[in-house]
Amino acid sequence: MIYKFRIVLDTLEDVFRDIEIESENTLEDLHNVITQAFGFDGTEMASFYLSDDEWNQGEEILLHDMSEGTTSVRMMNETKLDSVLSKQNTKLIYVYDFFSMWTFYVELAEITDAKDGRDYPNLLFVQGQLPDSPPDKQFEAEDLSDFQEEDDNFDDFDSFDDYDFNENWN
Repeated sequence: MIYKFRIVLDTLEDVFRDIEIESENTLEDLHNVITQAFGFDGTEMASFYLSDDEWNQGEEILLHDMSEGTTSVRMMNETKLDSVLSKQNTKLIYVYDFFSMWTFYVELAEITDAKDGRDYPNLLFVQGQLPDSPPDKQFEAEDLSDFQEEDDNFDDFDSFDDYDFNENWN
């Protein structure tokens, strides 16, 4: 089967690429196609993130394992497209170059049969040019104005003198 993707740069301008790739290819193959389609050299760190319909970032799938074996991680070269994408799960977030934070929305638009004589992966359509620098990211905390603290009886202490820190300090 052939997966048709629209990969959209997270920017105000319309910058996207439409790509076809075989469903048995890996996320590393998709990473390589995306970097080529947008003109990156492909040497920077990158990750895919599973996403829901509201583009909430989920599990990370890494290009390179930097955990030094301390944790179990999913790797792009071991993860086939059809194992993470389907008609029900169509969205991924792709981040390239963690210093610049080029962020892309990757959406599976269609699943079709392969066409005779066509080579895959295939760049179908190009819209817009990559800007000279990535868009600025605004990271904001959630509004906690409705958050109510539980009564922890902190008002009962006028100072920390009763804790005898100096006596038990090593």
